[in-house]
Amino acid sequence: MIRVLLADDQALIRAGFRALLEAEESVEVVGEAADGRQAVAMAAELVPDVLLLDIQMPVMDGIEATRRIAADPRLSGVHVVILTNFGLDEYVLDALRAGAAGFLLKDTDPADLLHGVHVAARGDALLSPGITRRLIDQYVARPAPSSPPPGRGAALTEREREVVALVARGLSNEEIAAHLVVSPFTAKTHVSRAMTKLGARDRAQLVVFAYESGLVTPGR
Repeated sequence: MIRVLLADDQALIRAGFRALLEAEESVEVVGEAADGRQAVAMAAELVPDVLLLDIQMPVMDGIEATRRIAADPRLSGVHVVILTNFGLDEYVLDALRAGAAGFLLKDTDPADLLHGVHVAARGDALLSPGITRRLIDQYVARPAPSSPPPGRGAALTEREREVVALVARGLSNEEIAAHLVVSPFTAKTHVSRAMTKLGARDRAQLVVFAYESGLVTPGR
């Protein structure tokens, strides 16, 4: 059972998401938050598998709420998915840097919403190749507020660097395995080791690292 916490300042939107999610037998909505501060508090109390979090929230915005959740070791299993009205607004990259697992549009199809919840619960990034490409081209090419620490990726092996680059292109473990002609388990192991060495919370942060470090170049 996937436990989901909803966080949006509009009760009608929360009710709509709850109705869609609770129609799925494998999903349970464990709570609703009306602002960012409440979302952080409820995440700490309920420890859901997935937090669907509006990026523009009163009291505390979604980015700061994400940052606080990601900084709490007790909440390492909480996968934050940002909800936005705009597919690639200027805040999305900041949310990924803060520790979000990805994002969904508020007007997404019900089937895509359910799929997204399952993807996030597995710890995968909600960034399709097309979305990743557009996101990187528009935002990651800009200078980051703070550059990654020098030599941060020095501990990566050549194969791990290659795997991180493929993750940044939006490939799943199965697609990476096929590309490298290895087993899915081996691909997953490389991804996990790269995340550990880089201190990445999830695959979304591998994407950010790959572009900010120059491992992958936008548009190529």
